[in-house]
Amino acid sequence: MTENWLSMTAADLGRGITAAKIDPVDLCEQYLSAIDQHQYSNRIYARTTKTRARAEALAASQRAKSNVRRGPLDGVPISWKDLYCTAGTITEAGSALLAGNIPDTDAKVLANATRAGLVCLGKTHMTELAFSGLGLNPITQTPPNVFDPDLAPGGSSSGAATSVGFGLAAAGIGSDTGGSVRIPATWNNLVGLKTTSGLLSLEGVVPLCPKLDTVGPLCRSVEDAALLMAAMQGTSAPDLGHATVQGQHFAVLDTIATENCRETPLADFEATLENLANAGAKITRINIPEVAQAMPLSACLYTAEAYAQWGEKIEAEPDKMYPPIKARFETGKQFSAIEYVRGWQKLDTLRKAYIAATAAYDAVLIPASAILPPDRERLLRDEDYFISENLLALRNSRIGNLMGLCAITLPTGVNGCGIMAMANPFSEAKLLWVATAIERCLKRPSLAT
Repeated sequence: MTENWLSMTAADLGRGITAAKIDPVDLCEQYLSAIDQHQYSNRIYARTTKTRARAEALAASQRAKSNVRRGPLDGVPISWKDLYCTAGTITEAGSALLAGNIPDTDAKVLANATRAGLVCLGKTHMTELAFSGLGLNPITQTPPNVFDPDLAPGGSSSGAATSVGFGLAAAGIGSDTGGSVRIPATWNNLVGLKTTSGLLSLEGVVPLCPKLDTVGPLCRSVEDAALLMAAMQGTSAPDLGHATVQGQHFAVLDTIATENCRETPLADFEATLENLANAGAKITRINIPEVAQAMPLSACLYTAEAYAQWGEKIEAEPDKMYPPIKARFETGKQFSAIEYVRGWQKLDTLRKAYIAATAAYDAVLIPASAILPPDRERLLRDEDYFISENLLALRNSRIGNLMGLCAITLPTGVNGCGIMAMANPFSEAKLLWVATAIERCLKRPSLAT
């Protein structure tokens, strides 16, 4: 029986392959067929890589039959955000500025995942050059939100999220510079992992802000996130067994992370905290002034670096960009090198203070997003609304990037809502263990198919 394959976790599909209950060739064909038949496939996938996928699935099938599987996800089909270079396949990063760009080699994380046996289904649509949290892209395509096609899907890894949400990939690989994995994961009821900057290679990844860019998966479970991270790193996944919130001490970052939250996300967050407390976790509310002090630095640090990367190309062909995204890049022109360097010096100091203030806690918890997915058409016609919603959507997730943390979002059971757990840099193993414990306390939402 194959009817549930499209809704299974990547880990469960891998276990099915190990048990000889799932053949990777059949699994790949079911996903490719689902993509071909889905009404929104062209809005989710920029392009599929059918020939590559079938060849990789056949090799995985042969390894499975010979009992020489390369790892727990060998033969599992996933999607890749269209900023990961793919040898011989167009990689445009959602931008007309890169139309027809064909890399010669795979991005390093894609090459690692391929060596681990993962099957590449194709490349997914995204916000132009990854510079928005809403997922709106009138230049190429705006994927539909999994629960309402009239709502924004979240970005910039919009297609990565919806490929999983609609059952068109077992998992999706995105990138996160200010929330681009975690926002679309939250708004489509998925798990989204932001890894620590530097943990996973950015070689062959179209850049936005290299000092803040990170690689991360969007998937159906914390276990999937751990396995995908390991595959892209070329290592073994951490042990998540016996995870429990009993005795865990969580900090809730008040003020900046809860101010101006909309009613539903905030109420859901508070209800989730109550569930965790009832399960045996200790919850302490804290305020870290350094977080509020860091937030204004975003205007310089993000836009100056982004403009340094793309300004020359944007100025050469300005009409090829969606105006609100172009305008966001162009704000980087106003900052001097002195302001940029001093901004990073200040941020480094604030990061040290944050680490000291959170040392006693197993994780810091905040609402994954302060807002629910906004209306797509209103975003298109009201530029002020686009700007305000984009800033508020990314506000909470940006804390993790500014503080240099690893972070993960988990769906709570209320559509479009989630809880985010943050931990110290390069402590992904601990964060994933804690997230597994939290996951066991949550009511899991259903995904669209």
